[in-house]
Amino acid sequence: MIPNTEIRAKSEQYHDDTVRNLARLVQTKSYSGEEQAAAELVLELCNKAGLENAWIDGLGNVIARVGNGPRVLAIDGHIDTVEVGDPAQWQRDPFCGTVEGEYLHGRGASDQKGGVASMITAARILTELGYDQEFSVYFTFTIMEEDCDGMCWRYLIEEEQLVPEFAVSTEPTSLGLYRGQRGRMEIELAFAGISAHGSAPERGENAGYKAARAALAIGELNERLPPDADGFLGKGTLVVSQIHARGPSQCAVPDQARLYLDRRLTWGETMDSAIAELRELCGSDLKRVTVPQYNKPSWKGTVFTQELYFPTWKTPENHALVQAGVQAFEALFKKPPRVDKWTFSTNGVAIAGYHEVPCIGLGPGDEDQAHAPNECIRISDLAPAAAFYAALPYSLGAKG
Repeated sequence: MIPNTEIRAKSEQYHDDTVRNLARLVQTKSYSGEEQAAAELVLELCNKAGLENAWIDGLGNVIARVGNGPRVLAIDGHIDTVEVGDPAQWQRDPFCGTVEGEYLHGRGASDQKGGVASMITAARILTELGYDQEFSVYFTFTIMEEDCDGMCWRYLIEEEQLVPEFAVSTEPTSLGLYRGQRGRMEIELAFAGISAHGSAPERGENAGYKAARAALAIGELNERLPPDADGFLGKGTLVVSQIHARGPSQCAVPDQARLYLDRRLTWGETMDSAIAELRELCGSDLKRVTVPQYNKPSWKGTVFTQELYFPTWKTPENHALVQAGVQAFEALFKKPPRVDKWTFSTNGVAIAGYHEVPCIGLGPGDEDQAHAPNECIRISDLAPAAAFYAALPYSLGAKG
């Protein structure tokens, strides 16, 4: 049975604390690979919340555990953010963490330190309730998601041997219950030509033109990509994000060119199928297709390498985890949740995509605030999110 009355009361009681914690998190700059100060702050806040089992792992993720049950539930939020971009587009200091009216402002407020702050409050609630049922609940405050989504969780599963039975992402969902997302991959296409003096281009073979033809064809392919069979995740997409061409000089036919692509993958599309499409599309103009490797060190200096391929995932609507999430939401808020999916990518690509651990998501804040100037979050989202995270272990236990 879910102690929903106590959970709701405590989440509201600690609302101001949650807001203060979020403000401190936003005020602590934590770009990907530079999260040390934020990790140390999260550890401090976990200790202040009464968590006796909290530590930093070998990569630099912060982990806190509540309960000692034989089954494992992970609740995840990343503590890194993208950079600010053009400061002139911000109306406030991007790291102000100030509350004005119903909103707290600053980089990472929605994406996704709001979820992190609510997680800390949920862990506090479970600790104070003396939660000690079927699940060990691991709160994972992960790093480098913005640079390489899911890499932190591949490390947790493959190196730290933290393999949950179920997982929850606290990425922003406007308090909806999400159960999937499209995957993605990054692709580099290389084209080769023959250089010649720019005064006589007919003597050469222009690699830039090959890349340009390919770029236009890729734009047309994007329009033709089909949606998934059940219409849940929608169609995949394909975007040329960078174009480079170069030769021996500015007065020469370029003999090298490169396209960098962002490919979003719907259900049924894979790395192999996406590469095969591009090989067929570009034909003999194409010299090489590469999926780049990510090998940036974490703030602890640890390197954990993987390809920039992030598989599509979804959890069926009738799955026990989804149904437990619905049950917890309804018990707390006396209404059914909006069940949907993310447009962007999350750590679910590793948890559910690579390792097939069933995953759902619910988070404070809105997706359209992610990576935007003047990012903000409704502070009224924080307490309901914390209540949901605290209620879910009880709901899952009731589902058996």
